[in-house]
Amino acid sequence: MLNRLQKFAVAATLAATAVTIAATAATGTTGVAEPHKSVSTAPEFTGISTWLNSDPLTIQKLRGKVVLVDFWTYTCINCINTLPYVKSWNQKYKDQGLVVVGVHTPEYPFERDTDNVKTAIKRFGITYPVAQDNQYATWRAYDNQYWPAFYLIDKKGQVVYTHFGEGDYAQTEAAIQTLLAQKS
Repeated sequence: MLNRLQKFAVAATLAATAVTIAATAATGTTGVAEPHKSVSTAPEFTGISTWLNSDPLTIQKLRGKVVLVDFWTYTCINCINTLPYVKSWNQKYKDQGLVVVGVHTPEYPFERDTDNVKTAIKRFGITYPVAQDNQYATWRAYDNQYWPAFYLIDKKGQVVYTHFGEGDYAQTEAAIQTLLAQKS
């Protein structure tokens, strides 16, 4: 039998869930976008077993560029749904200083196979660098918990914006444009 405090906690959780569902239905988005609450230095790419479409990259060497780190995996439908936007941003802004880095972090054991990742990259037409994070080292360095997840890093190497899940593409693109317009 639930005591009063437990009943209140259950009711509050259900109410919060209902508000979230209503907001999702109203906006048509399934993700959460927000300025990064505490600006922090972006963690380095660590524990990367393989780099695809690129030589190994470091956050340090990317200073002076705007970097979009996209945590994804090739069988995640939400990740697949974000790819047209990520690919478009890469094409539109790469000559203006944007570097997109896909961090492929597998959800299932078969997604650890580099040949499977290469096949997916080719199938999806991904041309930007992809870091294969099979041991979740970079995932943990970013304290990430979601697929897909965007971390936008300014020219000084600070994480200044995050987005988890699908949606809010115009907001994410506006953040990219704002960062590209800033002086180093």
